[in-house]
Amino acid sequence: MSNPTANFLEALDRRGHEPLLEDAVGSIRFDLGHDQEVDHWLLVIRRGDVRVSREESAADCVLRGSRATFDRIVTGRSHIYAAWVRNELRAEGDLRLARFLQRVMPGPPGAHHPREFARRKSGPA
Repeated sequence: MSNPTANFLEALDRRGHEPLLEDAVGSIRFDLGHDQEVDHWLLVIRRGDVRVSREESAADCVLRGSRATFDRIVTGRSHIYAAWVRNELRAEGDLRLARFLQRVMPGPPGAHHPREFARRKSGPA
């Protein structure tokens, strides 16, 4: 069975350095419930250098919710802030880190990057 959350976090770990996170320093732990269990993921960010593990250790920011909710977020079918407002996702600690995380979340399925969209609309240069 596919696990979009694991795929997203493992891909983020493989990047090693993420330019969109160069202003961030800290750690985010994800506590994601499913099937009477809780998956723990730890994302450590040091000026764009990222490391992801399955550690259940202290973190600067902790995000809690269901894995199904986070699956929707990492596939672009939901927005992290919308899930937070609906109380599907809870955050504790340094909430600035959750804002940085939004930078690397995918857009909705079928969305186009604004620059590419503008380039196609304006025609050949």
